[in-house]
Amino acid sequence: MKTHTEMIATWKKDPEFRKAYDALEEEFALFDELFKARSRVGLTQAEVAERMETKTPAVARLEAGGGSKKHSPSISTLQKYAEAVGCRLEIKLVPLSPSAREEQSSYTRKSRTRQMGVAPAGSAASSSSLTKRSSRSRTRAG
Repeated sequence: MKTHTEMIATWKKDPEFRKAYDALEEEFALFDELFKARSRVGLTQAEVAERMETKTPAVARLEAGGGSKKHSPSISTLQKYAEAVGCRLEIKLVPLSPSAREEQSSYTRKSRTRQMGVAPAGSAASSSSLTKRSSRSRTRAG
């Protein structure tokens, strides 16, 4: 039977799996940091919850990432957790690598185009809407 690490290594050879796995890497890194910080000081989730003035299940959800997609933890909650485990919260913006920046830029352009309801350049929808606008402009001008 393969270990968890071996299974992940095998699955990472699949490009689709790798892309999905990498997309979650940053999210998992946050939850790993929370768990590591609590473990370093030897506190239980119940002890952290008490220090945060909340309930144990809330700390468990926070560490497990149970809030992802449904509700991301607020900065205030992360600060309370950090204080409870004897840390301070630090948030950084780290520049993307050139290839990641280009991929993000391409995705952002496509996303903005969809949000504005503009058809991609060169498509039939794009040409017809441009023609309609042009003919209206001439009608108003004339």
